[in-house]
Order: sequence, then C-alpha cells, then structure tokens
Amino acid sequence: MSRAGRIARRGFLIGSVAVAGGVAFGAWRYTRPLPDPFAGTDAGALNPYVLIDADGVTLVAPRADKGQGARWLQAALIAEELDIDPATARIIPGPVSAAYYNRALIADFMPFAPTDTGWLAETARGAADIPARLLSWQMTGGSSSTADGFDKLREAGAVARETLKQAAATRHGLSRADLNTADGAVILPDGTRIPYADLAVEAARLEPVTDIVLRDRSQWRWLGQPMQRADVVAKSTGTQVYGIDLVLPEMLHATVRMAPWGGTVARLDPVAAEGMPGVLRVLPITGGVAVLARDTWSAMRAAAALDVAFTTPDTAGDQDAIWAALEATHDAGAIDTRRRDDGDVDAAIAPGDFAAEYRVPFLAHAPLEPMNATVLVTDDACTIWAGTQVPDFAVARAAALTGLPQTAIRLENQMIGGSFGRRLEIDFIAQAVEIAMAVPGRPVKLTWSREEDFAHDQPRPAQIARVRGRVTADGVQALDLTVASPSVIASWFGRVSSAPPGGDVSITTGAWDQPFAIPHFRVTGLRAPETVPVSSWRSVGASSNGFFFGTALDEMFATAGIDPMEGLLRLCDHAPSRAVLEAVRDLSGWTGRAGGQGRGRGVAFCLSFGVPCAQVVEVEDTPQGIRLTQAFAVADVGIVLDPVNAEAQLSGGMLFGLGHAMNCELTYRGHAPDQTNFHAYEGMRMHQTPAVQVRLLENGPLRGLGEPGVPPAAAALGNAIFAATGQRLRQMPFSRAVRFA
Repeated sequence: MSRAGRIARRGFLIGSVAVAGGVAFGAWRYTRPLPDPFAGTDAGALNPYVLIDADGVTLVAPRADKGQGARWLQAALIAEELDIDPATARIIPGPVSAAYYNRALIADFMPFAPTDTGWLAETARGAADIPARLLSWQMTGGSSSTADGFDKLREAGAVARETLKQAAATRHGLSRADLNTADGAVILPDGTRIPYADLAVEAARLEPVTDIVLRDRSQWRWLGQPMQRADVVAKSTGTQVYGIDLVLPEMLHATVRMAPWGGTVARLDPVAAEGMPGVLRVLPITGGVAVLARDTWSAMRAAAALDVAFTTPDTAGDQDAIWAALEATHDAGAIDTRRRDDGDVDAAIAPGDFAAEYRVPFLAHAPLEPMNATVLVTDDACTIWAGTQVPDFAVARAAALTGLPQTAIRLENQMIGGSFGRRLEIDFIAQAVEIAMAVPGRPVKLTWSREEDFAHDQPRPAQIARVRGRVTADGVQALDLTVASPSVIASWFGRVSSAPPGGDVSITTGAWDQPFAIPHFRVTGLRAPETVPVSSWRSVGASSNGFFFGTALDEMFATAGIDPMEGLLRLCDHAPSRAVLEAVRDLSGWTGRAGGQGRGRGVAFCLSFGVPCAQVVEVEDTPQGIRLTQAFAVADVGIVLDPVNAEAQLSGGMLFGLGHAMNCELTYRGHAPDQTNFHAYEGMRMHQTPAVQVRLLENGPLRGLGEPGVPPAAAALGNAIFAATGQRLRQMPFSRAVRFA
C-alpha cells in the first residue's frame, strides 16, 4: 500500500488504526474508531468529506469560512482528486464531529521555531496527530486550514474516486485499473460514461479503496490556477446569506445589555421596556439582561431604554491604570516564558547602548457582521444556527446550559461576515441558548448592537515592550526584548474550557522565533494581570511583536548608519526568509530608506505561522499629512494553491495591519471602551490606501496566508515615516503623533 494510502486510512477513514509507539500516548484511545458523522443517515457518504446521491456531489468543508475563502479552497482540494469541477458541487460545513479534528493547529503548538528542522522538532510535528486526535478540536484558526487540509482532503477525494471506480468495475466485471474518471463520471474502456450519482449506492456499500496515489502537481486542473470562488459573485451582488440573514418560521428576536466584564446586574426595572411596542419579555441572563421582541428593532429600542444598573468590577477600569499595571509587570520582572536566550545578553549590552520602550493598544476585532446566533430549544433537542470557529466548544456549552446530551445538540455553521478571531468566542451563542430556553419551541435570533459589540469584545491585549541592544558598524550584536502582556491563552481557554498550565508563548511569538543570527539574543514574556478579557486577534502575538521587533532593528540600524535592507539580509540565516527579503528588495526597487523631497521608505520582516513575510512601505510628507504612496509585500507559502485568493490574502492582511497602525485603538474609561462604533474606530480610508504589489514564493513548506501579512505592516510604516520625517514612532496608533492625509 502506498504512503498516501496509509495516511488516508489513518487520517480520516472511520476505523481502527495501529500506530507504532502509540502506547506512550494511550494507544487504546488514539486507535479507537472515530465517530461516523453521517451514521444513521441516508446522506450517501463515501467518507466524511464526500457525499453523493441522486442530486449530485456534496463536499464537506469543515473549517469555518469567515471571508478568507476557506470553504472554497477545501472543496477544491477534494474536487481535484475526485475529478470534478468544484463549482458543480454543493459545499457544506458538515456536522460537528471528531472526524474533522485539526492536526495542523496542534503541530503549531509544538515548542519549536518554524525554522527548526532538527530531528526532535520534526519528530514532534510528525506525532502531532496523536494529541490532535485525542483532543478532536474542530477549530478554525492559526492560518492552519490549508496546511491541515492539503493532504487529508485530497486523500478524501482520491479515496472516493477510486471507490467509485471499484463500484463500476464490480458492476461490469472489469479491473479498476482499466477505468478512468473525468468531470464527475467513471469512464469504461469502451468510452461509456457512468455518472458518479449512478454509482453512489453501490460505492457506499464497499470498503473504501485506500491504495491511492495522489496526482502530481503537473496534473492539477484546478489547484495552482486562478480560481473563481463560488462565493465571490454572491458577496459582490449582496446575495450571500450570512448567519444574520437567517429567517425561520415563527422566529422571535432578541438583543442584550451586558454588565462590564466582571460585573453583574445590580438593579433592574423591566416595566418601561416591556411596555414598549413589539416587546415580549425582559430576561435576566448570565452577566446581563436580554430583551425578547417580535423584531430586532423593537428589541434594540427597548434594550437602550432599559432601567438597569450594573456593579463595578474590581479590576483596573481606566486606561492610565491599565498602562500602570503593564509598567509594574516590567518592574516586577517575573518570567512567564523565555524560548530564546542565546549568548550572554547582559554581558554584551553596556550602559549607554540602545534602549527603547514600545506600546500597542487594545484593538477590537470589529467584524462587519455583528455577533448573532439563532437557537431553537425543545424538550429533547437544541439546534443552533451560528457562524463559529469552534463548533465543538459551542456544542459543549449548549449541552451544559440545556442539560441535554451533546448528541442532542445540532449546530449549523453559517457563513461568517468577518471575524479576525472574534468568532473563536462563544459568548453570543451561549446567550442565545439561554434566551431560547425561556421560549421552548420557538426559534430565537439574538443580534448584538454595534455598541454592544465594541463594549464586550475581547480585544487584542495592550502591551508594553522594552528593548535593549548593541549595534556596531558590523551589525546588531545583542538584542534583549521583553514584552509585558496579559495572557491570551489563559483568558480564552478560561472562557471556553479551562486554562492550561504553563507559560503563554503567544506573548513572544513573532519575536523569539525570528530567523536572525544575533550573537546575543534574548526574548522574554512577562504575564501582566488581566484588566480586560483578551483574545486572539488576527496574527495574535505576532501582530504586536512584528512592530516591536521590526522597529527596534530599524532604530539600531539607523544608529549605526546601516541600510535597513542590508542589515536584515546580513542577519538572516534562513534561506527561504532570505529569499523573501531579496524578493521584496527587487520588487520595490529598494535603493535606500531616504527617498528625497519628503519621501521615505521602510522595510520590515516577520516570520509568523511558518510564513516568512517582508514588506516595504513608501510614504510622502505632504502639507495635508503623511500619505502612503506605495506598498510591497512578499511571502513564501510553499505552494500557491489559488493565486488570486493568495494575493488577496497577502495584500489584505498588509492593509489591515497598516490601517490599524494608523488609526485604531480601544481606550478604557469606567470599564468600558471610549470607542463605541466605527466613527471612533476608523481603519484605513479608500483615499489613504496605497497601491500594493505582491509576490508569492514557493520555497518552504505549505502554509496558510490569512494572518502572516499583518505583522510586518506597522513596523514598515513607522520606519518609512522615520525615513521621511526623522520622527520615530514607538506607540500605536500613529495618528496620536502624526496626521495622515
């Protein structure tokens, strides 16, 4: 049997598996059969990813689509080996099932830098399937969807194809080796075409054929080519259906007013709100109050008019106190994580050498689609319609709330109108379940107001970094970076499950793991007390560490009179990363940081989620303010599966990072953010958007691209502003210090 066949059987087929060495991890659990997500149904399942019936082919894409095109790419991976045009298939997210566990996400949790290809690191990554299968997280995050699905989804398509061929061979007394497939049909030696739908019943009765060989890249028809995603037309014409668009018979509507994080309802007088037109009930729920009404507008008007008071949490509720808590964390110096400690930093750095402090603010996720979920609760079942990145966690919470077994909870994952990490939370789903329990038999759609969305987001944490270093004409000799931050991992896990023990490496991700040969190099994470619940924001720790690290290096290069592009290339000791830097140098036509006549260029690099990414930003200092004129980005994703979408992801991530660096922050007063809507939280405007050129390289391992475009952007922009104006920006948003045209 080929290696692909063995992976196919282990990776997704429902059955027992024997794994050498598995005893140490509890082989009896690892090797037990995964549950069949379509058991007891007439779905026509050939495996958990391919369903075929009289109506055609349905492909299961279990990773959530929140605008990044994940649903389409997952379908294309299956379709390539199944030998169908993905546009001809129905694509569904599938049920919540352990069969859809995310292996790549667990592999990225291993305590090794992406550039570490040593025996121990590679062995640990290879064994990641064991804990991944045991945990069975069906999570979408960490830019892992492409890496996780690349092999298993193609294998699913290939197994289904070969099983259909076997069904045709059995029917006609032929050898499977003599048959071919094309465009959704098995082709007999005499040219007779048998549509897959005609073979589905027979194929479903067969033991899946797993002695498969995946097609060579030269044979791909869809992958690697510019693809027209099926959802683009719907999104461009306003016909895409998101969770917020769902309409069910006899549906009621709800919204919420929530206490500040850590607070409770101190006083509630529902009489006035309940007397308003269309309002049915005012319900106390965990941490706040819900209004149930006949329509969303009536619910929101009543919620705004509620006579309610909340208790005050005992955490720091004002921005000055939050900054003070981070400063105190630095002063205390208690180490949470330290994964990089090369040479002797303390001996190498002398008094008077480079020192700087950098700050990043809280940042809201602020997706365009506000939080919403629709739930129907009956005596023996609960159905949830919501867009979520963690469907298994959502089901577990619904079961705990309703007292029903998890098998009685059904979640229909919806297309998501933006997330940036916000849909890793399940607070809005839990609220919808609570409200629906009060009106059993009637579906209830919960919709948050935009103001509630801002007030009760779990933002990217505010952080302070302190950097010391030594630089000579020969380059950076020593660098000591220390970051104080609340723990995203402890905060998020504490809400959805239980916080794990140990340090939080996300505090220093995007800094400790950079491919630079600095002789004396130390990166330390300090855990600050949680003042506001925090969560993963697009590119997580790398979003801030890319700024800290990229700006500090640029400052040190400037101090020593070193061209920053040359300085980065001199330090870089990782071939794929060096190729990325060389490519962005060539793409941008780099001739130095100073452009003359008030123009300047900045360069920054960050390796995040296994993807080396380098960016150059050019700015012009005009009488109206700083204007971004050009931007260039290069990244190495290993294999470009969809050039159109990959370019969009890279340029979109860069612009996302630039816009937030320019203008965005959450500042807290009285335990609530001052920014309550987009009028006070502006990203980049259309007239501020520079022309962006991107290039994609294929030298490293296959990786995803949803997040790696974000981390270098802020540093590249700040470095460009310095080159144009001589003003060094060490705190975001930059609009605090400069004006943008």
